[in-house]
Amino acid sequence: MPSSTSPDQGDDLEACVLRFSDLDLKDTHLTNPSSSLKAELDINTKKKYSFAKKKAFALFVKTKEVLAPSYKCKERQWKCCQQLFPDQTSIHRHVATQHADEVCRQTASVLGQLAATSAASKGLLSADEGSPPKEPPTRNHDVSAWLPDVSCFSPDELIGGQGSDDGEVLLYYCYCDLEDPHRICAWQTALCQRLHLTGKVRIATEGVNGTVGGSRLATRLYVEAVLSCPLFKGHLCEDDFKTSKGGACCFPELQVGVFEEIVPLGISPSKISYKKPGIHLSPGEFHKEVEKFLSQANQEQSDTILLDCRNFYESKIGHFQGCLAPDIRKFSYFPSYVDKNLELFREKRVLMYCTGGIRCERASAYLKAKGVCKEVFQLKGGIHKYLEEFPNGFYRGKLFVFDERFSLAYNSDTVSECSYCGAPWDHYKLCSTPQCRQLVLTCPTCQGQGFTACCVTCQDKGSWPAAGPARSSFKEECECTARRPRIPSDLPGQVQLPESPGAKPGVSEDRPHLRGQHHQHFPKPSQG
Repeated sequence: MPSSTSPDQGDDLEACVLRFSDLDLKDTHLTNPSSSLKAELDINTKKKYSFAKKKAFALFVKTKEVLAPSYKCKERQWKCCQQLFPDQTSIHRHVATQHADEVCRQTASVLGQLAATSAASKGLLSADEGSPPKEPPTRNHDVSAWLPDVSCFSPDELIGGQGSDDGEVLLYYCYCDLEDPHRICAWQTALCQRLHLTGKVRIATEGVNGTVGGSRLATRLYVEAVLSCPLFKGHLCEDDFKTSKGGACCFPELQVGVFEEIVPLGISPSKISYKKPGIHLSPGEFHKEVEKFLSQANQEQSDTILLDCRNFYESKIGHFQGCLAPDIRKFSYFPSYVDKNLELFREKRVLMYCTGGIRCERASAYLKAKGVCKEVFQLKGGIHKYLEEFPNGFYRGKLFVFDERFSLAYNSDTVSECSYCGAPWDHYKLCSTPQCRQLVLTCPTCQGQGFTACCVTCQDKGSWPAAGPARSSFKEECECTARRPRIPSDLPGQVQLPESPGAKPGVSEDRPHLRGQHHQHFPKPSQG
């Protein structure tokens, strides 16, 4: 645990911290991160490094703390890497051996915070907190002026409850030019740590994309801090933040990093820019367009396509009625999907949507750049904002989210089915084979029968002995993804075979077949 004694204030930490500008989240190949970082320190700053490392270690462990069961209410537990640790010794050993890189990066961040405190005490910052710096920050400017004062709150108030009903999850993005994303990365790391938030924040020269969870007090302070940052003035407003029930418990840790793109389309922002997107439609305007589209007698002959920009496992459990949902596994496959199916979009009006709106920004720009569409529209704020206004509108089923909740419910419809027996079911779980990270829909009945893997191959792997050479040959890519076409074709007249030809609910070799997940168009509802 970190020492309660503050490091000496006399040493100049800022120059020391700036030496570690390359120690960034995107660098994950440090052979020995701890020694690599410490080797850069001179004798006058080793004491501060030791302090920062202890603090970083303690903060990392703190993010893993969970509530013990009610009958053990006085005890603490820690959850990390899908394992539960009952005592501090075991979680400390796990973090030390498995998360050295993360602790190292957090150490550099703590050093940055110490540098900020040192700079503030020397009067390098304006004393007037109401007048933030007008020019963009550089490596010679401090960002502590953008951190909220939390001295009037106790740690318990900031941390709040650990249950999903006691906290909040924020989803937001902002496309704007950032000259120094590394400085923004340091600020976001310090901000989230100060407010005890977990989640993911991606930063690039094209903007910021964040999903963070914590107490309602902490998330409110976070929104205020981000909105007060001068770099986002005129680009971001309070309505751009989407909220849902959750908290720090929805994310295993805090990850803040600098990347080339704030959402991975796989194409350089210099080639396809966020500055040339489709026409933004408010939820109300989008609702009217979808209503008009669904009222047409023959959608196949329509000049409009309702396009889901998400991955197949997202659209599988919830989607707009009558939409085209590409059977792709990653958003970075979307450009190739458009290229392969370009004739599908020729002279069409495209109504595009995604979870929060961010993927549509550059997906619409890519589609527009092809020059084949009549018009390209996108849902502003995404499905999230649409469901806030129209919970019983034209979107049916669950909204998939990228955290440990997996989905949010706004209506009672179940549009997907158990992968084993075909019963209505829409609650995802991770494949029970530890080495596999695929999601599986398996209903309670099938789970009770032991069918908890994403495919037959993984189900077999899960029954192998825990030790032995076969165990080490497991791969994340399993048959349920390997047999899916990487880039499907949805052009008229071209038929794709389902993943399991002829497969029907039933039993073969004492186990059910997994039902195929292929889909193209979700039909409109029957009129009546």
